[in-house]
Amino acid sequence: MLATLGRDGLAALVDRTCALARRFADGMRAAGHTVANDVVLNQVIVDFGDQARTSAVIAAVQDDGTCWCGPTTWRGRAAMRVSVSCWNTTEEDIDRSVAAVVACANG
Repeated sequence: MLATLGRDGLAALVDRTCALARRFADGMRAAGHTVANDVVLNQVIVDFGDQARTSAVIAAVQDDGTCWCGPTTWRGRAAMRVSVSCWNTTEEDIDRSVAAVVACANG
């Protein structure tokens, strides 16, 4: 990546994925869900209350196929981890992903 994008291009890519992660977190908060971490990098940790509900939401999101979010444990609690890492992810992709996760959580 460094050889292809150069230092400035790689820095811009990292900055963009971090901004998109913050957009995802903002969308989850706006929908009333708990973002457990301080989103300073490209990772978002969402807590849906308890392990059973969190597992069900993750399974529904994976079945939906709009985006992929995986399980994690954050400070001893079950949570959903979102990693914004693809170079061509757009704001529209994030908005669609937030909508899909919210629909799965509220469904």
